[in-house]
Amino acid sequence: MGPHGRHALHALDWGPRDADRVVVCAHGYSGNARDFDVLARSLAGPARVLCPDVAGRGESAWLPTPLSYNFAQLLADFRSLLAHAGARQVDWVGTSMGGLLGMLLAAEPGSPVRSLVMNDVGAFVPGDALAAIARNLRAPRRFATRSEAEAHLRWTHRDWGEIDDGHWANLVRHGIRKCEDGYRLHYDPRIAQAMVPMPFVPGLFFWSAWYRVPCPVLLVRGERSDIFPRSVASAMLASKPRAEWVEIPGAGHAPALMSEAEIETVRDFLGIEAGARRMRVSPAGPLRATMGSRTPRAHGNR
Repeated sequence: MGPHGRHALHALDWGPRDADRVVVCAHGYSGNARDFDVLARSLAGPARVLCPDVAGRGESAWLPTPLSYNFAQLLADFRSLLAHAGARQVDWVGTSMGGLLGMLLAAEPGSPVRSLVMNDVGAFVPGDALAAIARNLRAPRRFATRSEAEAHLRWTHRDWGEIDDGHWANLVRHGIRKCEDGYRLHYDPRIAQAMVPMPFVPGLFFWSAWYRVPCPVLLVRGERSDIFPRSVASAMLASKPRAEWVEIPGAGHAPALMSEAEIETVRDFLGIEAGARRMRVSPAGPLRATMGSRTPRAHGNR
């Protein structure tokens, strides 16, 4: 149960619910579940794919204060979601914040994480890179026109690498909300306050968690990434020689995982057959749970 009481958590549920494999796709700090539409569609079929909106993002509830958006709360939400979905073992694909959450969960005793993909994040996140993320999160509370909101999204996603026009349209469709006096972004603007780094702090250290991760790991790095320096990736690989590593040309923070090559890399690591990509798969519907209660409620399909 989460420390902030009852709040609604939304997730897209792709593929058959009785599949032998369950993949969780966890987005970055300002992302949402629809960031993974392309990847989820390619994995669904042989696998059930859960793509949650982390609290404060997408269709999930906003939490009461900026400090509510902490890793302890978000991990509690994920544990409740997995229990609600009946997922005892999962393969985890996490971008940025989602990768850190996956690593922390994988490091726990008796973890449900059987394999882990960390997309452009590592066991140390430099302080100047955190400051850059915080600047990226700053946005007007409202935009006068949809085109202004779209321009802002394109600027904040400028380092994602290869994204075609159709995928851009999908990101924009789900990243913008109509409001009474214009348009706003999909997430709680207060999450930017929680990202302001402490002065003189060199960065965030997660080495103790990394050393405790027992499962197979794929490290994905954008070629131009400042969030995941090559030196950090090298140190992680030195401590876990069996971990795998790939660098995405032309991308910064964070690779979109939408190109054919990126999807094939993830799918091959997870051992999911390519044949599923020929299927026309859509999410079976939203999986909704109320976090912080003993018996989370499912609201079923739309």
